[in-house]
Amino acid sequence: MTNKKHAPSPSGNARDGARPPPHDNWDQRLGFLMHDVSRLRRKVFDEVMKPEGITRSQWWVMAYLSRHDGMSQSDLAEMLDIGRAALGGLIDRLEAQGLVRRDADVQDRRAKLVYLTDAGGAMIDRMRAKSDQMSEAILQGLSIAQRHQLADMLSLVKRNLLDFKGLPSG
Repeated sequence: MTNKKHAPSPSGNARDGARPPPHDNWDQRLGFLMHDVSRLRRKVFDEVMKPEGITRSQWWVMAYLSRHDGMSQSDLAEMLDIGRAALGGLIDRLEAQGLVRRDADVQDRRAKLVYLTDAGGAMIDRMRAKSDQMSEAILQGLSIAQRHQLADMLSLVKRNLLDFKGLPSG
């Protein structure tokens, strides 16, 4: 007797309508699905933001600063998991566009703190509006309760991942 997997139907069930066999690696498929959803959402948002003249890396820095304005460049690089030199180049470009500014840290004159400018704050407002429109489009078919449930479940997965790595869940 061979141990053959059934090809899933578009609904995700095996051809005969039964549930996939237990060895079907549903958890692996879930990991790929979460990765694909995240990747596709970033790509779509890139297209939405393209008319604003801002790249994915730049909007990621700005989005983080909108929640933690006035961080040091080194802390920001660590939080975004990018190199300090790469972040320095991103901040240079954002500064040239008038979206962020750097100031010396009063505690440590060698450290630079990064702040959004008024123009950067206005860009964040446009980014949020476009993100809200995009979210509404990509969450079509989900009720408000289902949207909250999805957010709660993803938050739990994120906390579990942070716990697994031994990182604070803040």
